[in-house]
Amino acid sequence: MLEKVEFLMKQMIESLNDKHILELFHKIPKGKRLRAKLILKIAGLSDDAYKLAAIVELIHAASLLHDDVIDDALTRRGKDSINAVFGNKTSIMLGDILYSKGFTSLTTLAQNIAYKVSNAVALLSVGELLDVKLSEEFNTNEELYMDMIYKKTASLIEAASASAAMLAGKNVEIYELYGKNLGLAFQIIDDVLDITQESEKLGKPSMHDFKEGKTTLPYMYLYDRIDEYEKERLKSLFKKDLSKDDKIWIKNKMQETSSLDDSIKYAKKLGLEAMRAIRDEDSEGLKKIIKDMIERDF
Repeated sequence: MLEKVEFLMKQMIESLNDKHILELFHKIPKGKRLRAKLILKIAGLSDDAYKLAAIVELIHAASLLHDDVIDDALTRRGKDSINAVFGNKTSIMLGDILYSKGFTSLTTLAQNIAYKVSNAVALLSVGELLDVKLSEEFNTNEELYMDMIYKKTASLIEAASASAAMLAGKNVEIYELYGKNLGLAFQIIDDVLDITQESEKLGKPSMHDFKEGKTTLPYMYLYDRIDEYEKERLKSLFKKDLSKDDKIWIKNKMQETSSLDDSIKYAKKLGLEAMRAIRDEDSEGLKKIIKDMIERDF
């Protein structure tokens, strides 16, 4: 199923007739292809569904190339990132090429689908900018965080789900809600794993988000539940290289205050809402996607 998505992505890049770009494309670490799986589960295995899945994954890959430059990330899924090996300029331009090719291919699909996906990419870019802005100082506003992760992560998953429903002639509204909640829960679990998992499993340094200025949900919960002295200590570690003792202190405090557990519970709540939205559909595969996403360890 996903092999055809990979083939179509490669075909789109090959159509550019540039050997160097194709070589770079092959060096991009592959992810879980969550968005492609979602589209094919909802829309079935039609030619347009495969094409939509390939386009959305191409756009997602482009966003990650830019994201790695913004975050100064040297690894992606346990492998050297494109910017680490070839430099920021190459990573940015390759991202632009993937975006452009994705949008070109998008014009061959129905207008409502093209609009839904392209609008999500605009939101994604706004979310990236919000993420940069929020990283300037320790953020304690949960509403701002949720707005940012909706735009940066959930909007494209929401659009993938909704546009797949359009292709299949299904109820767009319920699949849109499913996709939005899946995207929000996915990002919250990612933020939790950054704290709980070791570097080897993450494919990047543990607790890297905090060093990069990302005050994610567990840190906001923690900040609300500790005393003034501890608040100051936590803020003093923001955007710093954390020592082993610093990491142990933060993790212990998160355990004591249930900050991690409550973040996971919130992700599960979003997941349950997503499953309720599609309860009257033939949706065992979609329920499994939610379950696997929340219970993953990387």
